[in-house]
Amino acid sequence: MIRLKKLLFSRLLLCCWFIGIGFAPTLSADSAPTLVIIIDDIGNNMASGVRAVELPGKLTLAILPHTPSSTALAQLAATNGKEVMLHAPMSNLHHKALGPGALTVQMSESEIRQALIHNIESTPHIRGVSNHMGSQLTSMRAPMEWLMQELAPRQLYFVDSRTTVHTLAASVAQEQGVPHLSRHVFLDNEPSREAIHTQFQLLLKQADSEGLAVAIGHPYPETLDYLQEALPALSAGGYRLALISEVLSPEYQLSRRAPP
Repeated sequence: MIRLKKLLFSRLLLCCWFIGIGFAPTLSADSAPTLVIIIDDIGNNMASGVRAVELPGKLTLAILPHTPSSTALAQLAATNGKEVMLHAPMSNLHHKALGPGALTVQMSESEIRQALIHNIESTPHIRGVSNHMGSQLTSMRAPMEWLMQELAPRQLYFVDSRTTVHTLAASVAQEQGVPHLSRHVFLDNEPSREAIHTQFQLLLKQADSEGLAVAIGHPYPETLDYLQEALPALSAGGYRLALISEVLSPEYQLSRRAPP
């Protein structure tokens, strides 16, 4: 019966994808597979940021620090029931530009700590931090320890975007007592409607299998269009959206560990 329900939802979502019609949520259950969806790279463009804020349901917006619209969009997101997270730029292996507030391998411990604190203090309403790029820095133990040591006393969580298989971020967060999640699916590495749909199906399969799945997307028009149509259909398929702080709560974690 459950498999039939999921199959019917997959077909319903596919139909929604083809004809652009959303479906009102009708089901909700504590045992429903849970999706966490994060929209990264918010702050450089006000219009796309507003579109992300206006997406239906519980989503988390990852705000780039010191960008033209970072403060305004963080305020707007919090006002509209979205969760706000600092999206901290970190050194990558591809020599891509990092933008303001970057944490780099060339910086000393005190410089990394001060830059992180400045980023945190400049972004209102944040509940946690994630890495923007960071394929180099997240694979280095010492900088990750310094970062987690700043997050722990501030009661901020960390989300590992997993931009490298060599990341140490989640394991160091665990060691330092920082609540953390890791990304399972990137929705839009290829920002086409077909590719996003394929990745969204992978997200649902992860949630079906493990009970929780974490996706990261970006404020591309294709991603925002797809989510605008797909998100209202989730409840009808037996899924629920949750904020990061909800799934990291002690109550949720205990319920996941409880025997069926």
